[in-house]
Amino acid sequence: MISPIFVGHGSPMMAIQDTACTQFLLEYGKSISPKAIVIFTAHWETEVLTISASDDVYETIYDFRGFPDELFQIKYPAKGDKALASHIAARFQAKGIAVNLDAARGLDHGSWVPLLRMFPTPAVPVIQISVNPYLPPAEQYRIGEALRGLDQEDILIIGSGATVHNLRALNWEAKEPDAWAVDFDEWLITNMQAQNLEALFNYASEAPNARMAVPRPEHFIPLYMAMGSGDPSRTPQVIHRSYEVGSLSYLSVSF
Repeated sequence: MISPIFVGHGSPMMAIQDTACTQFLLEYGKSISPKAIVIFTAHWETEVLTISASDDVYETIYDFRGFPDELFQIKYPAKGDKALASHIAARFQAKGIAVNLDAARGLDHGSWVPLLRMFPTPAVPVIQISVNPYLPPAEQYRIGEALRGLDQEDILIIGSGATVHNLRALNWEAKEPDAWAVDFDEWLITNMQAQNLEALFNYASEAPNARMAVPRPEHFIPLYMAMGSGDPSRTPQVIHRSYEVGSLSYLSVSF
């Protein structure tokens, strides 16, 4: 069994930098042997939930700009798995969740950057799934619930995003994490470990500094998908926590 996780993927620079978070990802990847990986990425937004469905090697998408040329030379040649994608689509459909299949899209940096640091050489199929940031948190959780039990098949489910992701609030001179970002994450951790879903679903009105931490929810909602896919009898565990430039959170949680 491999528990679902949420990982903070932060800046694309984590693909080439050595940080506390990249070291965590490397060690975590060494500790597990998944048969396949299913990843919800904040960088693929669609109105209808969409699943990558091809047996081919993915194109590596460079969905960023203004970064060193070195980043644009990286390839992450993971393969898809059309049969597994269809199986996952059937799970969603059985729960009344509309779904599309996409045989052409490559891996965006919300997928390949953390996967590169966890598994430098891709060895198992990867299924990438889009997000719709406009659905309420309870619905994001329900999407995750449709995949509950895949961990028993040694399929690693990843929600890839960031709990605190406000690029306008980055503090490039910061030596320590910004208190407002820390307070938001503390609230999340407390309520996740208490399994207080009502509070978590109402984070926008109940969590401290919610508007600062989550000015737009596309990076935040993969947390609910990972959470929903986990076994509710297990207490969520913080598996990594660090910050960059004041408030960019790399909080990672196992469900």
